[in-house]
Amino acid sequence: MSQPALPISQIAQLLDVPEDALRTLMAERRTASDTTLVALTVTEAARRIGIGRTKLYEYVSSGEIASVKIGSLRRIPAEAVGEFLARRFRASDFDAAA
Repeated sequence: MSQPALPISQIAQLLDVPEDALRTLMAERRTASDTTLVALTVTEAARRIGIGRTKLYEYVSSGEIASVKIGSLRRIPAEAVGEFLARRFRASDFDAAA
């Protein structure tokens, strides 16, 4: 039989840390992405690039970013994110932005 979970306030007290700091750390841990993944969901890839899912789906549909279908799932190879950004970087004219 499993033991009941301790409330966050008690855990913070036992660790001698502020409760809000512990809550913040827990929230960050839940949203942290796994950098060891070799294939990302569209949402994960979009988050890494800093764009929305819809825009990333546009890039996938146009072939600008590589993707693969695994069963019914769409995955973006992790290295494809870097390659996509490198192509976009080379294609940009930074002198015009200054």
